[in-house]
Amino acid sequence: MSQEQDQQTSDARLIRLATWASVAVAVALVGVKAVVWLLTGSLSVLASLVDSLLDAVASVLNLVAVRFSLKSADWDHPFGHGKAESLAGLGQALLVGGSALFVISRAVERFLHPRPLEAVGVGIAVMLVAVVATLGLVLFQQRVVARTGCTAIKADSLHYASDLYTNLGTVLVLALAGLGWNWLDPLIGVLIAGVVIRSAWQIGYEAAQILLDHHLSPEAEAEIARLALENERVLGVHDIRTRRSGQTRIVQLHLEMAGELSLEEAHRATKEVEKCIRTIMPQADIIIHQDPVKR
Repeated sequence: MSQEQDQQTSDARLIRLATWASVAVAVALVGVKAVVWLLTGSLSVLASLVDSLLDAVASVLNLVAVRFSLKSADWDHPFGHGKAESLAGLGQALLVGGSALFVISRAVERFLHPRPLEAVGVGIAVMLVAVVATLGLVLFQQRVVARTGCTAIKADSLHYASDLYTNLGTVLVLALAGLGWNWLDPLIGVLIAGVVIRSAWQIGYEAAQILLDHHLSPEAEAEIARLALENERVLGVHDIRTRRSGQTRIVQLHLEMAGELSLEEAHRATKEVEKCIRTIMPQADIIIHQDPVKR
């Protein structure tokens, strides 16, 4: 097995592990927050519970999408199934955004009909467990994203990172409610919903850009051109087009070469350029066209 295949296998294993970890933590958090909500009646806890419930649904969706996206290319999907990741990210954005609107509606109701919170001490202790579990998951997901660049895991990590703030905000609300500041509960609930909406927008925007074949960064395209021009047979580079599908970066470019070069020499130079590009994008799908020019 080649080094590139080893890396692909290792990355796929990490991505699968991250999706399973996400599902496990999401389900655990739903149970924990449901208990805290039943004990305290806190709207902030309910906001966090709804977010975690939809996180669990989104994580399961993620699990299925990532499993599908890692399938090899076949006859009717010649570029693979990588965009399933972005579809999952878009679905997560819609789910998480919907949860935030639900919380805001409940906050308005609580402003109109306030009531005191109960069992605050127990609620704080249990929510701190949720904070630790979420932090551990986010740190692991960020490591996986740094290694693989997986869009679906990145989307998952973004909304779990926002969960950290919502969980900490909920702990703060419970602590202040214990001091008699019950009016903060619906207010913090709305603020949590705002954080969730912002997270949903980021996830949805990034997923949409990939689905719409947004190009790679200008820096990446400039590096591709630089590597190509390092070859002594390449006289120019144009029409660089890039995009991403799941874990695969797709690169197309035209190389300008002297018209008197033989087909064998042009092919050899092209393979050399392709090899250089793979030093920065080892799993890329690279298509290169040769254009003859006069010196």
